[in-house]
Amino acid sequence: MSEGLQALGSKAIKKIIGRLTSNRVFAVLVGIVVTAIVQSSSVSTVMTLGFVNAGLMSLTQAIGIIFGANIGTTITGWIISIKIGKYGLLLIALAVYPALYAKSPKWRNFGRCVMGIGMIFFGLELMSGAFKPLRTYPGFIEALHYFSGEGYKSILLSVLMGCVLTMIVQSSSAMLGITIALAVSGVIQYHTAAALVLGENIGTTITAMLASVGGNINTKRAARAHACFNIFGVFVVLLVFPYFVGFVEWVIPGAADLVNAEGERPNIAYHIATGHSIFNITATLLFLPFLNKFTALIVRITPDTSPVIEEHLTILGSPNNIVPATAIVQAQEELEKMKRVVDKMVSVTRTALENPNKDAAATEEIHGYEELTDTMQREITVFLVQVLEKRLTSEQAEEIRRIIRIADELESIADYLEKIIFNSDRFREESSLNGELRDEYFGIFDDVIRYYHNVAEGIEGELKIDGESSAKKSGEVKNRIDAIRDRNVIRASNGSVTPDSSLFYAEMVVSLRKVRAHVLNISQALG
Repeated sequence: MSEGLQALGSKAIKKIIGRLTSNRVFAVLVGIVVTAIVQSSSVSTVMTLGFVNAGLMSLTQAIGIIFGANIGTTITGWIISIKIGKYGLLLIALAVYPALYAKSPKWRNFGRCVMGIGMIFFGLELMSGAFKPLRTYPGFIEALHYFSGEGYKSILLSVLMGCVLTMIVQSSSAMLGITIALAVSGVIQYHTAAALVLGENIGTTITAMLASVGGNINTKRAARAHACFNIFGVFVVLLVFPYFVGFVEWVIPGAADLVNAEGERPNIAYHIATGHSIFNITATLLFLPFLNKFTALIVRITPDTSPVIEEHLTILGSPNNIVPATAIVQAQEELEKMKRVVDKMVSVTRTALENPNKDAAATEEIHGYEELTDTMQREITVFLVQVLEKRLTSEQAEEIRRIIRIADELESIADYLEKIIFNSDRFREESSLNGELRDEYFGIFDDVIRYYHNVAEGIEGELKIDGESSAKKSGEVKNRIDAIRDRNVIRASNGSVTPDSSLFYAEMVVSLRKVRAHVLNISQALG
């Protein structure tokens, strides 16, 4: 169901992320909508950590989205609480044809959504039936005494059990389904189920804590904010737990622990879903006015112990835990960083060529940029190849291939810029780049780089490259480079330059020719 919803809502997710603002209410709404689509607060929280790590959003925005994710995940409880378990197989049967054979991607994804919902209800029906024998099993009843009491000791044990099991299962939605199945089948009472759900809200934060390992400081702060928010919220509810349970009983008609003739509790699922929603909505409303102060507190308790400025922010997390639409956004952001690194390399290369007495530090700086582009290209490619293994729309697959291709072309441009400096050093040992050679080389260098900048603008924006115009410009530059190569051969044949100087200069010109070719490839990918 989650995969189908993600495919249907991929454009909406990208549009929402692209319009993120510092407005705290909007950030919460984003968290609610995205979590409702992906059907997992853990996935949306890990996704948010990835955005923080990639520099796509601020810590305050991330915390707002995490607040919203906690509300969005309560939708799962309402889906599960609907009493149509006996129709689960019918929904699966109706969805088989569109899910497997529909020609339209939208209908296929819609079929997958319906099939997923049918499986949820059918699975819940099976689970409830499997739990029924536990009502009369002496060993289980004896163990349940530790959790079924209404005293604070039993409540705290239930919270702890919900927390630990959710940490093991790594899904609060799955544990919520199990809790509702236990409650509906009459195995546990409402106050025990409510306490388990509170514990599940704490346990689900472990996913974000694990995902933040290896991330930057703001990623760790966002994960810690998620944990602090849920723990504090549960602590407050526990202080007034009897009143909390009583309020839910008052809101929802019908006693939660009413047992029918079959030994089931027909009303309890709605009570659990309502309690889950009330807890998360109330906690968010209480925290939201103090979002900036809460962020400042998280910053204070999570100081930055590594003041080194990161030149490169790596993509966070396994693609298995990331929604394809958001994985593409992260990869695009990484691609834009890579483009900015190449921009710096272009500038440093030009400066180094102008300075015949440049020191080894300039060469080392260029080499460092080249190694950085190697790393970024490898990360982007490995990350997106894994994303390609997931269920994607044709547009998503095409966009991923475009990003991989452009990353490869940028890395190649960086390689040839480094070669230009390497050969310029060798050329300088034989001769100097001055007079006619200097004017000639800098003229064509500037032409190629101007062409690069015109095309590369499209990487960081919605600018569409005119393929025909770009190919024409590329052809003009190529003709100029070929003319320079011919003149270089003539100079070598008449003895104007030494054979070694001619060779090194030719290598510098060929490197520009290669840069021009890779820029043309980028323009084709952007066109």
